[in-house]
Amino acid sequence: MPYTAEHKARTRERIVMAARELFNRHGFETVSIDQIMARAKLTRGGFYNHFPSKAALYVEAVQSYTDCNPFALRLARAKRPLPGANKLARMLIERYLSDEVLDDPDEHCPLYALPSDVTRAGPEPRRAYTAVIHSMAAVLRNALPEGAPDADARVQLIVTLCVGSMVLARTTHDPALSRSVRATARKQALALLAS
Repeated sequence: MPYTAEHKARTRERIVMAARELFNRHGFETVSIDQIMARAKLTRGGFYNHFPSKAALYVEAVQSYTDCNPFALRLARAKRPLPGANKLARMLIERYLSDEVLDDPDEHCPLYALPSDVTRAGPEPRRAYTAVIHSMAAVLRNALPEGAPDADARVQLIVTLCVGSMVLARTTHDPALSRSVRATARKQALALLAS
């Protein structure tokens, strides 16, 4: 008896979630299809029923981050500018730069977890990566008043502060530097959001 469309969709989602975790922890090159399928508690043979290649899965794994951002999802569902958008953006910045997220590789955003991999992976992963940038920027842009001066530049600077500080925090062996870089980025990002 063939599987239902719902079952296939759930299975595909399990594969994508398993791939996200493994790619975040180990990168694209070192993770095998066998490892991904084992993590999803599936057999390798089923992989090709869902994806033509590991590269196609990689694209979908990166794209999935645009669908899992709770702040972006709330803004996308809103019919008009969302009251409290500034509060959501502040929460995004606080959460993004938190110790909890830094300490949990499964929570790492591909913007700081995968940039080198994405650069080498080709145009499709780069397009997916760009969509994640736009998703984060949309949350922040929505938090600024309509017609705010230099809004786009401020949003780009906030994204750069958040992502860049997490790259440094994730790669340094100095815990004090990690905290300091993120605290400085947090302060500046929140100031840009408020100005």
